[in-house]
Amino acid sequence: MCWLCDLKTPAPDRPDTPGRWNSRRGFLLAAAAGSALPAAAQVDVGRASAFAKLVPAEEIEASAAKQYQQMLRQAASQGALAPPDHPQLLRLRRIAGDLIPFAAPWNPRSRQWTWEINLLGSKQINAFCMPGGKIAFYTGILDQLQLSDDETAQIMGHEIAHALREHARARMGKGAATSIGAGLLSQVLGLGDLGRTVTNSGADFLTLKFSRDDETEADLVGLELGARGGYNPQAGVSLWRKMQSASKGAPPQWLSTHPAGATRIADIEKTLPQVMPLYESAARK
Repeated sequence: MCWLCDLKTPAPDRPDTPGRWNSRRGFLLAAAAGSALPAAAQVDVGRASAFAKLVPAEEIEASAAKQYQQMLRQAASQGALAPPDHPQLLRLRRIAGDLIPFAAPWNPRSRQWTWEINLLGSKQINAFCMPGGKIAFYTGILDQLQLSDDETAQIMGHEIAHALREHARARMGKGAATSIGAGLLSQVLGLGDLGRTVTNSGADFLTLKFSRDDETEADLVGLELGARGGYNPQAGVSLWRKMQSASKGAPPQWLSTHPAGATRIADIEKTLPQVMPLYESAARK
């Protein structure tokens, strides 16, 4: 479902102001209330919001919950679902518990979500968070990259940010508009009907690809979530250096939809001055 855009794609322009993204690439200043980031990079706000509104959030979240449970049942039947007392699962749930309290400013609906965190036995370097707060990590990403808690929090914050910013909902709305014809939507389908059309069509949240803009927004929001939860944002640099090493040859699945590592590291370093005080404050508590 997630991680690292085509490595051959040119890096986006980066102006001198930390956190402010080039408006020519569609980035707008739209930080959440109380955010430390001068620009949370809510990408192409009007268009993205319009597409998201084509599909009701309740429909997307219900569909994601159903697919998540199906995935867990399949994993359990194959002996690949970690038991509740698995040390790595306990670790993931502890980290999630530190980040989730800071989710609501980015999406008030998250207060109503039934968050779930599970660990799947697989060599894949992958992790995701479905709409509605359904999180899964694969053992491969933890074991092969030997992730510290701080690095794991960077991944988890990024994935949670995708759900909070409703990237899946916007992508599905856009896909529906494209296939049906945006000009006909208001004439042919009510919003609820469209939501059922999209979610009943077998939308696969596990294979959904996000745009480069979605990934950049998730990076910045995730960086702040981790810092507020008490995890060192500087770990984002070491994480992406590990990712660069892992991506030699064929990029892992988790890296398939993200900006190149060098671009990612540069952007994180530019944002560190805004989020390090949040981390330092959290660490003192």
